[in-house]
Amino acid sequence: MTPRLEAVTPRNFETAVALRVRPDQEHAVAPVVRSLAEAYVHPDGVAWPRLIVDEGRAVGFLMAFFDIDWHGDGSLYRSGLWRLNIAAGEQGRGYGRFAVESVATEIRRRGGTRMYVDWHAGPHGPAGFYTRLGFRTTGESDGDQVVGVLNL
Repeated sequence: MTPRLEAVTPRNFETAVALRVRPDQEHAVAPVVRSLAEAYVHPDGVAWPRLIVDEGRAVGFLMAFFDIDWHGDGSLYRSGLWRLNIAAGEQGRGYGRFAVESVATEIRRRGGTRMYVDWHAGPHGPAGFYTRLGFRTTGESDGDQVVGVLNL
């Protein structure tokens, strides 16, 4: 496995929006096209959408956020993993871990010391994945999502 991240461009846009998670996970993560729309409406580099590519094929998508105004009032800024979509046939091969590690590296490069993520807590949700990587819940929620943090 030699995955890498690629910026989403006009050349790979169709590939990005065609990525699908397993049907039983669709309720827990937004489709890539919604993530790209959200990236577009958040100015100043807050959103960082990337394809996860391995051996010439797209295996997943991630979108990180950097210094987002968490409460919308300027009182708290956070960075972390906003979305993670690993293609249905590619799960369980280490691409999710690669994605988390890549975002953590970028946050550290930008001077951050914590990485945040939120996840769907229901059936087929990714809680176990994130806790195995060292995230701990903060006690907060973001809508119906559990908020987790990883100290870097």
